[in-house]
Amino acid sequence: MPKKTVEKNETIKEKLEYLGLDLDKIPKNLKQYKPLEFRIPKFYDEKQYRQYRYVPIKDIQILLSPTNRMDEIEEKYKKSSPLADYLDSESEENIVKHTTFLNMLNTFKVEDVEKVEEEQVNLNKKIPFKVKYENNYLWQIYYSENTDQYFMLVPTEDSDYSTFFYLLKKQLEKRRTGKIFVPIRNVEYTSEYLRKSEFEDIENYLWLFTKDWPLIYEVFDKNDNLSIQIIGETEVYQKIKSPYRIKLESKEEANDFYKLLKAMFILQTEVPHYFDFKTNIGKGGEIEFYIEDRKIEYGNIVEWINSEYSLGQDKEEEIEDLITKNSKRLQDLKVEIASQEIEYLAKEKQISTFLECKKTFFGKFKYYFKYSKKKNKNKMKNNEVEEPVSVDEEDDMEELPKRRRTKKDNYNIEELVSLYKDIDEKETELKNIMMDINSLKLKNKNMQKKIENATAYIAEIDSHKKSIFEFWKYSNKDEMSSLPEGEEEEVNIIKKITKTFDYEEDLEKLGKTMDKMQRKSLTKDETDSLYITTTNLLPLLNKIKINEFQPKDIENSLKEMKKEAVEEKTLSEKEEFDIFGGLLQDSTKVSKIKNKKHRELPKDKFNILEISKNTKQIGFKLSLENVIANIKSALTKVVVPEDVPVYKAIIDDKIDDRKINIFDINPEHEIGGAIKSNESKINFYKINLKEGTNAIGYTNSIFYDNQNKTLPVGQDISTKILVDISKLNLTLKDKTKFKVVEFEDEHDDFSKVNIKTVNVFEFDTEKS
Repeated sequence: MPKKTVEKNETIKEKLEYLGLDLDKIPKNLKQYKPLEFRIPKFYDEKQYRQYRYVPIKDIQILLSPTNRMDEIEEKYKKSSPLADYLDSESEENIVKHTTFLNMLNTFKVEDVEKVEEEQVNLNKKIPFKVKYENNYLWQIYYSENTDQYFMLVPTEDSDYSTFFYLLKKQLEKRRTGKIFVPIRNVEYTSEYLRKSEFEDIENYLWLFTKDWPLIYEVFDKNDNLSIQIIGETEVYQKIKSPYRIKLESKEEANDFYKLLKAMFILQTEVPHYFDFKTNIGKGGEIEFYIEDRKIEYGNIVEWINSEYSLGQDKEEEIEDLITKNSKRLQDLKVEIASQEIEYLAKEKQISTFLECKKTFFGKFKYYFKYSKKKNKNKMKNNEVEEPVSVDEEDDMEELPKRRRTKKDNYNIEELVSLYKDIDEKETELKNIMMDINSLKLKNKNMQKKIENATAYIAEIDSHKKSIFEFWKYSNKDEMSSLPEGEEEEVNIIKKITKTFDYEEDLEKLGKTMDKMQRKSLTKDETDSLYITTTNLLPLLNKIKINEFQPKDIENSLKEMKKEAVEEKTLSEKEEFDIFGGLLQDSTKVSKIKNKKHRELPKDKFNILEISKNTKQIGFKLSLENVIANIKSALTKVVVPEDVPVYKAIIDDKIDDRKINIFDINPEHEIGGAIKSNESKINFYKINLKEGTNAIGYTNSIFYDNQNKTLPVGQDISTKILVDISKLNLTLKDKTKFKVVEFEDEHDDFSKVNIKTVNVFEFDTEKS
């Protein structure tokens, strides 16, 4: 017998012993097979699970199918056969199946089965926060409703059989009373707590509030008690997201949660100008809903609706009063402008008559005697008497009766929506009235200017009417001063809208602008010094900068630097200095920054600080002081080209403006590192930098030398930015807080879940 065949047989024998399976004495329970009468549901996504439950190991029948896990369920089930057929080595019709089983035995790894066993031990202690776990997709377990039977469908063409052999091993044990926690495929929700349409509604509702599609599972515990568990992510501050889990353990809880979501969804979609619900994380990692810092729960929603209705009524009355007041103001302006137009037309007519009459001999005499001062005064008096108001205007001035709303003890969502829709219409009406008023005010101002100019023109004419001879002389002048026009009307003046910085969309452009600016403005010594702030020397630099260091700090740091230099082979233990300096490799080596090729060398802190075997503490300290001086110099040369918010997370402390403070343009990056700490409270600072504020971005030129001029322009390596806040006047704009869910080990399904509180301080800035 070939050696490989012998080794294969030995391997199979060892694995059979591990499983406790004797192929010559197949246990009765493995030979038994009950017809499943499994009906395959239509329109079902097999990749999405709806149920997780603890299933008794002894109740699961095993079927094997010569297919792949990714094949359609119809094909897998149609080709499947009971496990007993694959264990049968005597029947000729089962020889191929038995050979397949032996190959599966030879393929599977014992350590993989032990890993599944360890996973199930943990699952028997607690269900993961996210319900699903790393290898849950390997469990091909289905349920036949017709026969009330669970079965496992094992694709023999897969490469991972760990779950199958784990289940087989457990079924072969004498004590088969255990359970496994697994997803059940191809089953719909039981509708015990909620209907199918309500599950779909919850998905839509939560997407509106969280901007993330949730996963909804029906989870049955060891005692077969049902809970609905909803898993997702939600924005807790700007674009910072946190996982959440909602656990509904009764029909009443499920219905209350559904009705709460439905009420908020209706309000936010029907009257979005007035209702915008925000999310946060509760003490247990559940999602919470807020509006204007007030927490909304179903238990107090009736009280909240009543209070919002009361506020709405007050708002409606206030708007109605403003509409009445400003409508009268609008009519007064219309009357005033109508009067101005009459006055201006009279003056315009007098001026045009003068211009026409001065062309002829008799016309001049006619104008002189027609517009004598006495007659002019009488005309002006007559003009001032009549200021007619049209019938339509009089009707508009009548105050419309206010709508009376029925007073009730409690109001419902429909009534609340109706009220705020009316408020929206009335606010629109008020806005239109105000626009008309602003337009007429400007028109009024222009008419006043026109009347003023016309009056001045006529006054000049009248000043020469002391005698017919003087008037004759004046009207015979070749050039006459023309009537000045009023100012051009400006309607609907729109204020300049400033662009809001979005780091996801605008960082690339900002990075390129900053990198170009910094390459032009900063010296090599300054960029080298800025690179040092990205290393583990930053704490020591800050101690030196604020003069709070001890000689031991310098000594320990220098020892660590020399040790690192030896480990990184920058220095050997025998060398006194690095002969290569900054040229760690030749210039033919090609590197990449975000798929952009270049031939530049990364900066080296040992070379920048001139670390050698003989470096003394005093020399090391002088080098660090020089770094600080270069940073101060660099900060005076570069400014941000637009308004940019920057962020900094500090554990249980405040920002010290004496130190070198490095912020991040991306808030997710900054908060991500802070929540990994052991502290439960984090201070998170947002500084709104104005265009022209001194700051230095950690662009590509900070991390690489550019001797070959091939370094890509941009900020592709880091989203950090250096800001000297001691040079800024900070004004607290807002103070808030949010919670985030944090896992001790993100890759461990059973890791402990911690809830971290983040206190947010937002500041506006001005140069001091």
